Amino acid sequence: MLIQDMVQEDCEALLASATSWRLACSVENQPYIVPIHLGFAPGSLSGFATMGQKVDWMRQNPLVCVETEEVRSLTDWSSVIVQGRYEEFPDTEEYFKRRMQAQTLLEKTTPLWWQVGVESGQARQRFDRDHAVFFCIHIDKMTGRKAIPDPV
Repeated sequence: MLIQDMVQEDCEALLASATSWRLACSVENQPYIVPIHLGFAPGSLSGFATMGQKVDWMRQNPLVCVETEEVRSLTDWSSVIVQGRYEEFPDTEEYFKRRMQAQTLLEKTTPLWWQVGVESGQARQRFDRDHAVFFCIHIDKMTGRKAIPDPV
Protein backbone atom coordinates (compact mmCIF):
# COMPACT_ATOMS: atom_id res chain seq x y z
CA MET A 1 0.00 0.00 0.00
CA LEU A 2 1.17 3.51 -0.84
CA ILE A 3 -0.08 6.57 1.08
CA GLN A 4 -0.21 9.89 -0.75
CA ASP A 5 -1.30 13.44 0.01
CA MET A 6 -4.43 14.48 -1.86
CA VAL A 7 -4.63 17.68 -3.90
CA GLN A 8 -7.37 20.21 -3.09
CA GLU A 9 -9.57 19.12 -6.02
CA ASP A 10 -9.52 15.50 -4.79
CA CYS A 11 -10.29 16.62 -1.23
CA GLU A 12 -13.25 18.67 -2.47
CA ALA A 13 -14.51 15.76 -4.59
CA LEU A 14 -14.51 13.51 -1.51
CA LEU A 15 -16.28 16.19 0.56
CA ALA A 16 -18.91 16.61 -2.17
CA SER A 17 -19.69 12.87 -2.26
CA ALA A 18 -19.38 12.08 1.47
CA THR A 19 -22.36 10.70 3.38
CA SER A 20 -20.65 9.96 6.70
CA TRP A 21 -18.85 12.56 8.82
CA ARG A 22 -17.39 13.04 12.28
CA LEU A 23 -17.43 16.42 13.99
CA ALA A 24 -14.94 17.20 16.75
CA CYS A 25 -15.20 20.15 19.09
CA SER A 26 -13.64 20.99 22.42
CA VAL A 27 -14.25 23.03 25.55
CA GLU A 28 -11.74 23.53 28.37
CA ASN A 29 -9.27 21.12 26.71
CA GLN A 30 -11.85 18.30 26.64
CA PRO A 31 -12.46 16.94 23.11
CA TYR A 32 -15.83 15.62 21.96
CA ILE A 33 -16.53 13.82 18.67
CA VAL A 34 -19.86 12.79 17.13
CA PRO A 35 -21.18 11.45 13.83
CA ILE A 36 -23.10 14.03 11.83
CA HIS A 37 -24.55 14.72 8.37
CA LEU A 38 -23.10 17.66 6.44
CA GLY A 39 -23.37 19.17 2.99
CA PHE A 40 -20.40 20.62 1.10
CA ALA A 41 -20.06 23.82 -0.88
CA PRO A 42 -16.67 25.30 -1.80
CA GLY A 43 -15.30 26.96 1.32
CA SER A 44 -17.85 25.60 3.80
CA LEU A 45 -19.81 22.67 5.19
CA SER A 46 -23.47 23.04 6.17
CA GLY A 47 -25.21 21.15 8.95
CA PHE A 48 -28.31 20.66 11.06
CA ALA A 49 -28.54 19.72 14.72
CA THR A 50 -30.84 19.93 17.68
CA MET A 51 -29.81 21.48 20.96
CA GLY A 52 -27.32 19.34 22.82
CA GLN A 53 -23.68 19.11 23.82
CA LYS A 54 -22.16 19.70 20.37
CA VAL A 55 -24.14 22.91 19.81
CA ASP A 56 -23.42 24.11 23.36
CA TRP A 57 -19.72 23.43 22.90
CA MET A 58 -19.47 24.95 19.40
CA ARG A 59 -21.13 28.10 20.73
CA GLN A 60 -18.46 28.28 23.45
CA ASN A 61 -15.56 27.44 21.13
CA PRO A 62 -16.28 27.84 17.40
CA LEU A 63 -13.02 26.13 16.32
CA VAL A 64 -13.95 22.65 15.09
CA CYS A 65 -12.57 19.75 13.09
CA VAL A 66 -14.44 17.48 10.68
CA GLU A 67 -13.36 14.14 9.20
CA THR A 68 -14.78 12.01 6.42
CA GLU A 69 -13.44 9.01 4.56
CA GLU A 70 -14.18 6.56 1.81
CA VAL A 71 -12.92 3.06 2.53
CA ARG A 72 -12.94 0.62 -0.37
CA SER A 73 -10.55 -1.85 1.31
CA LEU A 74 -7.76 -1.89 3.89
CA THR A 75 -5.31 -0.80 1.21
CA ASP A 76 -7.56 1.47 -0.84
CA TRP A 77 -9.06 4.43 1.03
CA SER A 78 -9.25 8.24 1.15
CA SER A 79 -9.64 10.54 4.14
CA VAL A 80 -10.09 14.31 4.45
CA ILE A 81 -9.78 16.45 7.57
CA VAL A 82 -11.21 19.97 7.70
CA GLN A 83 -10.34 22.55 10.32
CA GLY A 84 -12.75 25.41 10.51
CA ARG A 85 -15.04 27.79 12.36
CA TYR A 86 -18.65 27.24 13.41
CA GLU A 87 -21.28 29.83 12.46
CA GLU A 88 -24.89 29.37 13.52
CA PHE A 89 -27.80 30.47 11.33
CA PRO A 90 -30.51 31.70 13.72
CA ASP A 91 -34.15 31.30 12.74
CA THR A 92 -34.54 34.95 11.73
CA GLU A 93 -35.43 36.75 8.52
CA GLU A 94 -31.78 37.80 8.16
CA TYR A 95 -30.60 34.16 8.02
CA PHE A 96 -33.58 32.63 6.17
CA LYS A 97 -31.75 32.35 2.83
CA ARG A 98 -28.65 30.79 4.41
CA ARG A 99 -30.78 28.27 6.33
CA MET A 100 -32.48 27.25 3.08
CA GLN A 101 -29.11 26.95 1.30
CA ALA A 102 -27.88 24.70 4.13
CA GLN A 103 -31.00 22.55 3.86
CA THR A 104 -30.58 22.24 0.07
CA LEU A 105 -26.97 21.08 0.46
CA LEU A 106 -27.98 18.52 3.08
CA GLU A 107 -30.79 17.17 0.90
CA LYS A 108 -28.31 16.52 -1.94
CA THR A 109 -26.20 14.10 0.10
CA THR A 110 -28.55 12.69 2.73
CA PRO A 111 -32.27 12.34 2.01
CA LEU A 112 -33.11 11.96 5.73
CA TRP A 113 -30.63 14.66 6.86
CA TRP A 114 -32.92 15.77 9.70
CA GLN A 115 -33.62 12.32 11.16
CA VAL A 116 -30.53 11.88 13.37
CA GLY A 117 -30.92 15.33 14.92
CA VAL A 118 -34.62 14.89 15.62
CA GLU A 119 -34.25 11.36 17.01
CA SER A 120 -31.31 12.28 19.23
CA GLY A 121 -33.29 15.24 20.58
CA GLN A 122 -36.22 12.95 21.31
CA ALA A 123 -33.93 10.43 23.03
CA ARG A 124 -32.68 13.24 25.29
CA GLN A 125 -36.34 14.26 25.78
CA ARG A 126 -35.26 17.74 24.69
CA PHE A 127 -36.42 17.93 21.07
CA ASP A 128 -38.21 21.16 20.23
CA ARG A 129 -38.66 22.22 16.59
CA ASP A 130 -38.12 25.81 17.71
CA HIS A 131 -34.58 24.86 18.77
CA ALA A 132 -33.42 23.19 15.58
CA VAL A 133 -30.08 24.65 14.54
CA PHE A 134 -28.74 25.17 11.03
CA PHE A 135 -25.07 26.08 10.83
CA CYS A 136 -22.01 26.15 8.65
CA ILE A 137 -18.37 25.40 9.19
CA HIS A 138 -16.15 27.84 7.33
CA ILE A 139 -13.19 25.84 6.02
CA ASP A 140 -9.88 27.32 7.18
CA LYS A 141 -7.68 24.35 6.31
CA MET A 142 -8.22 21.07 4.52
CA THR A 143 -5.89 18.10 4.15
CA GLY A 144 -6.37 14.69 2.66
CA ARG A 145 -4.56 11.42 2.33
CA LYS A 146 -5.26 8.36 0.28
CA ALA A 147 -3.94 4.84 0.22
CA ILE A 148 -3.64 2.93 -2.99
CA PRO A 149 -2.62 -0.68 -3.48
CA ASP A 150 1.11 -1.09 -4.06
CA PRO A 151 1.60 -2.36 -7.61
CA VAL A 152 4.68 -4.32 -6.54
